[in-house]
Amino acid sequence: MAEEILKARATQKHLRRSPRKVRLVVDAVRGDRVDKALKKLEFTNKGSADEVAKVVKSAAANIRDKFQEARLDNQEIYISEIYVNEGATLKRIQPRAMGRANQIRKRTSHITVVVANKEELVNQ
Repeated sequence: MAEEILKARATQKHLRRSPRKVRLVVDAVRGDRVDKALKKLEFTNKGSADEVAKVVKSAAANIRDKFQEARLDNQEIYISEIYVNEGATLKRIQPRAMGRANQIRKRTSHITVVVANKEELVNQ
């Protein structure tokens, strides 16, 4: 009685926010249903909440597009994996006294979201 596992993913690369700050938002929605996660992100008072919501919506649209015959909606889809990796770091210079310079690191992030249907969560 092996059921087909419906999974889809979406990624956002080179987001100009620190991974440390984005992980605070991502940790709040890990494992939630997509509709519940989007509602949480709507009221989260962090700058990266909009970007995370955009990636979650994209992953949900990807699973609906990939498995059109299943007719999935946001109540049946949950976030099975969501993580933030560090992207390329832009290095800038801050002039200081006596001809010296400090380095400023402008960090970027890669957000990855994997969504699956609710039946897989029940059968694990």
